[in-house]
Amino acid sequence: MVHSEDPYLFFTWNITYGNLSPIGVPQPVILINGQFPGPEINCTSNNNIVVNVFNHLDEPFLFTWNGIQQRKNSWQEGTLGTTCPIPPGANFTYHFQVKDQIGSYFYYPTTSMHRAAGGYGMLKVHSRELIPVPFDRPEAEYAVLVGDWYRKDHATLKRLLDSGRTLGRPDDVIINGKHGKGDGTDEPMFTMIPGKTYRYRVCNVGMKNSINFRIQGHTLKLVEIEGSHTVQNVYDSIDVHLGQCYSVLVNANQEPKDYYFVASTRFTKTVLTSTATIRYEGGKGPASSELPEAPIGWAWSLNQYRSFRWNLTASAARPNPQGSYHYGQINITRTIKLVNSVGTANGKLRYAVNGVSHTDPETPMKLAEYFGVADKVFKYDIIGDEPPAKTSDKITVAPIVINATFRNFVEIIFENHEKSVQSWHLAGYSFFAVAIEPGRWTPDKRKNYNLLDAISRNTIQVYPKSWAAIMTTLDNAGMWSLRAMSLERRYLGQQLYISVLSPERSLRDEYNIPDNDPLCGIVKGLPMPQPYLA
Repeated sequence: MVHSEDPYLFFTWNITYGNLSPIGVPQPVILINGQFPGPEINCTSNNNIVVNVFNHLDEPFLFTWNGIQQRKNSWQEGTLGTTCPIPPGANFTYHFQVKDQIGSYFYYPTTSMHRAAGGYGMLKVHSRELIPVPFDRPEAEYAVLVGDWYRKDHATLKRLLDSGRTLGRPDDVIINGKHGKGDGTDEPMFTMIPGKTYRYRVCNVGMKNSINFRIQGHTLKLVEIEGSHTVQNVYDSIDVHLGQCYSVLVNANQEPKDYYFVASTRFTKTVLTSTATIRYEGGKGPASSELPEAPIGWAWSLNQYRSFRWNLTASAARPNPQGSYHYGQINITRTIKLVNSVGTANGKLRYAVNGVSHTDPETPMKLAEYFGVADKVFKYDIIGDEPPAKTSDKITVAPIVINATFRNFVEIIFENHEKSVQSWHLAGYSFFAVAIEPGRWTPDKRKNYNLLDAISRNTIQVYPKSWAAIMTTLDNAGMWSLRAMSLERRYLGQQLYISVLSPERSLRDEYNIPDNDPLCGIVKGLPMPQPYLA
């Protein structure tokens, strides 16, 4: 009997600094093979991805693959809770499989404040040829990585946070590493043939702000959110919160000339706007200088979120329809309620979850757990499933690891008592975003959940003075990051880890530590644990 493996895609990436001016001010930017944004990973369900990363920076470095579930394989997650960073002058080879996933994702650096220097890129997972997609193949696809940006370089921003201060407001917005002036002098970033349809995959890779995007004179047909085919509603503009990715189809059905793709910040006193030029092939005439306005306020955004629906009849990575998974009929085995807050520890600014601000120990928690020395590195469950009854602006700083039961069906409530929009990402899983509502959550709010066709996704926003509810089955063994997608908040502690261990200690549930995994902290030099066998 011959077993054929799924196809492999190999990449070699050299990580360096380059002097670029994304918003007109020269500053060090992280390049991958000389590019910013980095190379696009264009793959298909079940492909094996092998990326050999050479770190030519002067600091340790790691990538995470935002939204890739790393089934049984949190070793490849690339966060400081799972993996030792790549030392300067060294290399590390990531090897993971995009198993049973399709959709739009991105990668970015998780070490230090490197995300503020770029180093990000698009990761697209296509359906296999045999799996039908619920729309015709577009003429072409465009990756659109949008986000806010600071004039100060990442080292200066890090010093600000380390000294106890906030980053303040970003200075501008960039689209694929560039700030469009919108005066007709920018080279076209995208081209369209009249009469053809194009897929734009738009991700918010920024640091602080939600983004709204729209295209002059064109509507946006939503077809995918973070790996789920959606009901194909048509919008004039779409809000994309930190860390989120959306796919839209755009029909080139207007007068052949130039048009602006417009991206601007949401919920900010001063609106920052950038443009990218779309040129019709054979078209004549500049884009209009009159840019379409963004909506105002978050009630509009909440209503738009409620209009997003899972396409129950479409197939995603597998042949069976998405709707054949009836998540609304599964009994909840655990409810975890998380409240974000801001305060101080040792006189310095920190952000917390249920009163505790996470810090990454020198030894990654996953390695400490695997080598049986977790008790020397962190304590499980230092936060409870409920926030403390009394809130204090005095914050405890410690690693946060929630001990979870393998295959439990959990409900996680995010409650936001602050005045800014939060955005939360769960690694290792997709979850059903069943509700977002103003006010405080109580168990009777469950009657308002969407238990039929909520989007299965990996990142969810929580509006000011509001809550959001998600549901998922913890069927992926490993150590998984649950993090704020705001760079300042994550760096200063608004994150935690969920440890999901299989009692079987079997390769059926989790892979062994890779042979090339670097060891650091107290596990360096320890004898290797017995590997999982069957």
